[in-house]
Amino acid sequence: MKILSITVPCYNSQEYMKKCVDSLLAGGEDVEILIVDDGSTDNTGAIADAYAREYPNIVRAIHQENGGHGKAVNTGLANAQGLYFKVVDSDDWLNPEAYQMVLNTLEELIRGPQTLDMLISNFVYDKKGAAHKKVMQYRKCFPQNEIFGWNQVRHMRTGKYILMHSVIYRTELLKACGLQLPEHTFYVDNLFVFEPLPYVSTLYYLDVNFYRYFIGREDQSVHESVMIQRIDQQIRVNKRMIDVMANTPVKSRQLRKYMERYLTIITAVSSVMLIRSKKEENLEKKAELWKYLKDTDKSLYKNVRHGIVGGAVNLPGKGGRSMSTTLYKICQKFYGFN
Repeated sequence: MKILSITVPCYNSQEYMKKCVDSLLAGGEDVEILIVDDGSTDNTGAIADAYAREYPNIVRAIHQENGGHGKAVNTGLANAQGLYFKVVDSDDWLNPEAYQMVLNTLEELIRGPQTLDMLISNFVYDKKGAAHKKVMQYRKCFPQNEIFGWNQVRHMRTGKYILMHSVIYRTELLKACGLQLPEHTFYVDNLFVFEPLPYVSTLYYLDVNFYRYFIGREDQSVHESVMIQRIDQQIRVNKRMIDVMANTPVKSRQLRKYMERYLTIITAVSSVMLIRSKKEENLEKKAELWKYLKDTDKSLYKNVRHGIVGGAVNLPGKGGRSMSTTLYKICQKFYGFN
């Protein structure tokens, strides 16, 4: 049995996927690498097949019609045979020393008396041209060197949240909770992390800079201009997160608060992108998004809308929208995203 399944969604990734896959091979035969060629029109599929031929005990190449990042993750999960599951995007890579520590930790925990649902590690915003690489770490939030529950999680301030890059889930948990990401939709990485959270009972934090998250390509989905172009997909993800909060029982009070803060950040990002588009129709979409939240769950709406962040992105008038954008730019510079 493999310790870890790693899915690499690939679409026209020929220029950079080798750096990613080569970094994953350092895990040896404890890992299976599932390269999912999502209907690429370049040499991505051929590169995937070459890896599968050279490393038949480690790499599997899976080819499918184009369905987007979500479909590629779904395909990887459906084919995963490892005890734990991670997604690594084809333009990102893993740190080799941290990688070995992660595998050693998982192996040790697998042999222990408790079943681990989720392992969290740090990731690095590897922003092109940036001298300082921002590290997202959780030392003040989680206990270290032990399995813990949500009641042991310390306060996670707004802006300190778990992304796809920092998480490894137990494979059977993802399958049991019925995770199916929407097709032809960007930004589903938020759903990948968010939807399974109510099913997680046991966590482990490993304080290593494991994942290198590359930011810098002009066509990258998190590039601001691209996000504005794809704002309807961002809204689709945002609404599904609202639905999860409204319809999924969350037993832990600490987890509920964290999920509310996560939703707040996503809704704020949606709102600012709609404002920054400077289109009247998108201002209407912004109002409709907040109305959707209110109509779906009034209590949740009250908590999100009347917090500091919710208030900041709903300042009235043209001057208020300008102030919202200014606050966003300050956060953008501080946290290093986009």
